[in-house]
Amino acid sequence: MQSQFISFIEENQLFEAHQKVLLAVSGGIDSMVLLHLFEKAGFNYGVAHCNFQLRGSESDGDEKFVRETVLQHGVPAFFQTFETEEYSRVNGISVEMAARELRYDFFEKVRADNDFNFIATAHHQDDLMETFFLNLSKKTGIKGLTGIKVKSGKIIRPLLFAGRDGIEKYAAKHFIDFREDSTNIETVYQRNFIRHKIIPLFTELNPAFTKNFLNTIQNLKSAEEVFNERIDEWKNKVMVKHSKEVVIDIPLLLKTSFPEILLYEILAEYQFNSAVAGQVFQSLQTDSGKQFYSSTHRLIKDREKLFITELPEEEKRIYYIEKDDLELFTPFDMTIEKIENSEFKITKESNVACLDFDKLQFPLLIRKWRQGDYFQPLGMTGFKKLSDFFIDEKIPIHEKENTWLMCSGQTIVWIIGYRIDNRFKIISETNSVYKITLQSS
Repeated sequence: MQSQFISFIEENQLFEAHQKVLLAVSGGIDSMVLLHLFEKAGFNYGVAHCNFQLRGSESDGDEKFVRETVLQHGVPAFFQTFETEEYSRVNGISVEMAARELRYDFFEKVRADNDFNFIATAHHQDDLMETFFLNLSKKTGIKGLTGIKVKSGKIIRPLLFAGRDGIEKYAAKHFIDFREDSTNIETVYQRNFIRHKIIPLFTELNPAFTKNFLNTIQNLKSAEEVFNERIDEWKNKVMVKHSKEVVIDIPLLLKTSFPEILLYEILAEYQFNSAVAGQVFQSLQTDSGKQFYSSTHRLIKDREKLFITELPEEEKRIYYIEKDDLELFTPFDMTIEKIENSEFKITKESNVACLDFDKLQFPLLIRKWRQGDYFQPLGMTGFKKLSDFFIDEKIPIHEKENTWLMCSGQTIVWIIGYRIDNRFKIISETNSVYKITLQSS
């Protein structure tokens, strides 16, 4: 395995022998094998370990184990403890996503501050398969199906030549100590479900599944290269980048043989998700003036142009509610219920919004209000600018500046804490009620 390891690094030009590499070491079998291979090869390396405090004493045991091991190796080591669940709550993201963000931010800081050239993670071929199925279960393109990259910026993955079985045999042969994560057997986690349930079924169907799968991934990667070349070619034809904005020519875009895919690939660069990209595409044949937002950019649809500009720093706070979400923690606490209309009793509390579920377009978007926003207040047939609504309601300036909106597509659904839009109210024909409760702080 050592010779395969060296050859894989050389063939993929992951790093030069003299360069410094920061190893992400959790204490599990994969990262401990990676540590052993680096030590045996005589490479210049250091170690970084994260304690996410998600498994109590088990997490602390992992940290202690890595500290003791690294002490024996005599290499630079960096440790960080995180309040992962708190970070998850404050940022309104899953614990898994929170751990990922904290981990990679920490690794990059250590790398930059200590002159490491690269960060090496212990991802291997089984991780590649799990990522494929995980992405396949969601909406993805060819990029999502090619899975984990061997090299991505400063991140390198020197174990992608090996499978879990080979890693376990290597660890046994060289008597490598490691820590077992008890959550690895819990199939409530998506990756574990794929690992313990899905992949074994495919292997039972065809014993050569793993080999064939890896060959398929290589074919997909080759196809992705062709795809990207073609996309880049057309990007240069339909869009122009200026210093402060990007302009997309709508007629040229629509003349291509794959306008929707091309538009998605362009917009993805500016953090527009697939749902918003689909809305933008649908708007191409409609009137001018529509606006769309990502977490970092605004898109304005003119008659024959799409203009993309970066949002001011204070506006880069946009949050999404997916159809199956039951709560939101940021920018404030909300609980969500879906209730049959026949079982529903309406409330007039300002901290509760009761909406017609079938009229909503997901994901819902939460953002700060902007000048020019308008809505149709509950009980009215006409429209009103939010600025006028604030005046009529005698809302103080400091409260107005901190007002958030919930939107369905580009349509305001609820001025949060004040008034819903009349178009989304509950009527006798409503089947399901979408009830959102703003929790008191």
